Amino acid sequence: MQFATSIHCMDGRIQGPLIHYIKDKYHVQYVDVITEPGSCKIMAENVDGLVMQSIDKRITISVQVHGSKLIFLSGHYDCAGNPVPKEIQVQQVVKGADVLQSKYPDVEVVKLWVNENWEVEEL
Repeated sequence: MQFATSIHCMDGRIQGPLIHYIKDKYHVQYVDVITEPGSCKIMAENVDGLVMQSIDKRITISVQVHGSKLIFLSGHYDCAGNPVPKEIQVQQVVKGADVLQSKYPDVEVVKLWVNENWEVEEL
């Protein structure tokens, strides 16, 4: 597999750790990155029409054109775009992953958390 898709916050502190984790653990060469502030909240709520349309368009390109078979959704420590406790973000990641799985049933959706040490954990 060449490509994977990562939907995560725009926070620059998490970019490197997420991309390295995905490449190393899942043996992909490229990670298509879709960023929005508080992306796990956006995915869980699934209501912001224009933002969701934009995210869906980018996922479709990654899956249909690049052949991505993996979509990662993550939350992270100290998120300015979604300043809620870890427990709530984890719930949002789980719910958002369910939304993604229903929209893209032919791909695997993986749930991630980036902790206060900028380490990636699977949920």
